[in-house]
Amino acid sequence: MDAAARATLAAHTVGAAQRRLPADLRALARGVQVHYPALPAPDVLREGFPPDLLGLFTGTPHGAELAEANPTPPQILLYLDNLWDFAGGDPETFAEEVRVTYLHELGHFLGWDEDDLAARGLD
Repeated sequence: MDAAARATLAAHTVGAAQRRLPADLRALARGVQVHYPALPAPDVLREGFPPDLLGLFTGTPHGAELAEANPTPPQILLYLDNLWDFAGGDPETFAEEVRVTYLHELGHFLGWDEDDLAARGLD
């Protein structure tokens, strides 16, 4: 599967995951931009993240906007080459990993820490 097909599958998978969310979370999720770079940028790696990072939430988490003078817009980055490698090149496994990684990063937007995510099966 080429890069364009992986990006299309990932976008469809994220859309399907959003549609399955409860209405209140769905509205919040649709306010978070999702980007599909192949790999983490050099500045992300310089921050100490591993090169095989699957996804990343950046920006101001939900509820923290009022505490900051200039909140950073939230975004989720899903690193498609890493997700594809993690899935062993299997499209079904890739789609499932995209779904889980998206929900994990959305959890960070919602303010959930690693323990909260683990409790919800999103670790």
